[in-house]
Amino acid sequence: MTQKTAEIFDLQGKATGKIELPAVFQTPIRPDVIKRAVLAIQSNRLQPQGRDPMAGKKTTAESRGTGSGISRVPRIKGAGRAALAPFTVKGRQTHPPRAEKIIIKEIPKKEAKLALTSAIAATAKREYVSGRGHRIDEVAGLPLVVDNALEGLTKAKDVADAFSKLGFDTELVRVRESRNIRAGKGKRRGRKMKQAVGPLVVVADGKNLIIAASNIPGVEVTAVANLNTEMLAPGTHPGRLTVWTNGAIEQLSTLYGGSKA
Repeated sequence: MTQKTAEIFDLQGKATGKIELPAVFQTPIRPDVIKRAVLAIQSNRLQPQGRDPMAGKKTTAESRGTGSGISRVPRIKGAGRAALAPFTVKGRQTHPPRAEKIIIKEIPKKEAKLALTSAIAATAKREYVSGRGHRIDEVAGLPLVVDNALEGLTKAKDVADAFSKLGFDTELVRVRESRNIRAGKGKRRGRKMKQAVGPLVVVADGKNLIIAASNIPGVEVTAVANLNTEMLAPGTHPGRLTVWTNGAIEQLSTLYGGSKA
């Protein structure tokens, strides 16, 4: 049975009261629907690719047929260099990408909402959060609700101190130690470094906190109104370690208060 209340912690990591959790935290966990929603979000970031239909074909190359003691690949007239055929120098591609290919995956609105509410509910399940690899042995409880004072922090040092008091030391060490150089060509394409996903902080309105926490590796801050399934389930896997402020929980009741299934 899902718990109906959660403790509110201050920036020193001490419980100061309790808050009633909205019904959205009782939504059944649906990893299959969450995966569909995340893939739909990711597909909307893809840019269609295509090739010029005449690419590699603007040449006089023709095959000379048999009987010359050479292969029958098309060769440029007046020269012996092969062209036109796939795998020849400046030849056409075998199966080039088509610009008209449908690469965006669609998902019904009701299913997308179910995925989001299900991902929210997964943040309160210890087995899902630990299953993603988050270090939560020192975290007081899930869902972790913190006083609204967290939104007023303006310095990265203060945010780091608050996270330390809330039991995030081992989690932040895990993120820092995971940082390494990406394998493959991606390192030459503006994404040289790769690191694990850290905690997500959901606030009611914390513009200062977003700036202050940006220097802490792995930490992401978002307003509750801007939540999406990918933030809560990176890589399609639900159960991201999430910190909710008191005000964010109250807004969550307004946005998804009646969602149970």
